[in-house]
Amino acid sequence: MLEEVERWLRTRSWSVTDRPLHQILAAKQRTGRSVSVVLPALNEEETVGDIVAVIRHDLMRQVPLVDEIVVVDSGSTDRTSEVAAAAGATVVHRDGILPRIPAVPGKGEVLWRSLLVTRGDIICFIDADLKEFSSDFVSGIVGPLLTDPDVDLVKGMYDRPLGGAAGQGGRVTELMARPLLNMHWPQLAGFVQPLGGEYAARRSLLEQLPFPVGYGVELGMLIDALHLVGLDALAQVDVGVRKHRHQDGQALGRMSAAIYRTAQLRLARGHLIRPSLTQFERGEDGFEPRTFSVDTEERPPMVEIAEYAARKVA
Repeated sequence: MLEEVERWLRTRSWSVTDRPLHQILAAKQRTGRSVSVVLPALNEEETVGDIVAVIRHDLMRQVPLVDEIVVVDSGSTDRTSEVAAAAGATVVHRDGILPRIPAVPGKGEVLWRSLLVTRGDIICFIDADLKEFSSDFVSGIVGPLLTDPDVDLVKGMYDRPLGGAAGQGGRVTELMARPLLNMHWPQLAGFVQPLGGEYAARRSLLEQLPFPVGYGVELGMLIDALHLVGLDALAQVDVGVRKHRHQDGQALGRMSAAIYRTAQLRLARGHLIRPSLTQFERGEDGFEPRTFSVDTEERPPMVEIAEYAARKVA
């Protein structure tokens, strides 16, 4: 491992217990920084309400750490919006944000648009499919941003059990993202969960980053942040165990293709000859091909969007 990464692991990898809540709150009051929590959601009625309720109870009612919770619904066909609103979140529909630019499917698209409907100086992203959710996920990763002015982005790190086996989750991380980072961006080799959906960053950083519209958003954001602000402005916090709904192998294949494309663009701003992925499913007549397009579009830094600039002036 690079000496720089070993030093980073000693100085920029923490536990949630390293910053007691009273210390984080004192820093928030001293700096006057506001905190927004964003949950991107697509058909998550089973879990989104509990997550919102825990954050509101622990970090808004008991202590004033979080200033707003925004659920961005990206086209759910279930009761995600109703459940989230009933739990106390502000619910915004993806297609209603920046309608001048037609929305495309994808997680990164939702995160990018969320910058226009939140006010926080610090934005904390939390996936909406988490089970047995703890508010430590929010306080843990927001803490360094409030207490250390040199930190600009914090990723959560955690165990990811799969089918009862500890540490077996994160298959795309181990098979795709970690090899890519170690070979091409070795400074980022110390991140335990580089693709994790639980992270927080300063708005001043997020608004300068391009956002891949799909599953490549976490990898792209980490790489671009490294180049923009440097390794010492990035950190990670151990928040325990992450339990969520696991996707099937073919969905993970499509995710991997999008992540590889994101990496390829950043390596050479290259051009894929065939930006698609063919997978196979057994049908009545044997294996049948199914071809899916790979996310290739990226949204520009939000500071380049006129509506965002106008909102900041207002």
